[in-house]
Amino acid sequence: MSFPTIDEVHDMLDTIAEGIPQAIFKELNKGIVLLPQVKLHPESDPSQVLYILGEYTSNRTGRQIVLYYGSFRQSFPGRSRERLYKELKNTLYHEFVHHLEGLAGDYDLEVEDRISLERYKQRLRSAQESKGE
Repeated sequence: MSFPTIDEVHDMLDTIAEGIPQAIFKELNKGIVLLPQVKLHPESDPSQVLYILGEYTSNRTGRQIVLYYGSFRQSFPGRSRERLYKELKNTLYHEFVHHLEGLAGDYDLEVEDRISLERYKQRLRSAQESKGE
């Protein structure tokens, strides 16, 4: 099964976004962007690559959600379109939570993301220790 093209993934994202209430888009003035590249987390390790699927950015020029087509392609090769659609939806919703929390001045999801990163780093340490490194 071939991975959908970037245009097909863009169409999936459009469908997902159409199902989100307009009020959720408040102040998301730079919208949702799908970029072609792969993005690695700065703390990714080659032995267990950690891809960034999406990001919420907020700065003086505006707010936007960025998703990385290449990261999805690397993370979910061979997945059905239905499964990919679910992964896109989960990631987009995750980024919208960051957006809404940012508007509210609440950052609980950022804390959860840091905890997930610490778990990833612990798995790396455990794997290295079991190899005797």
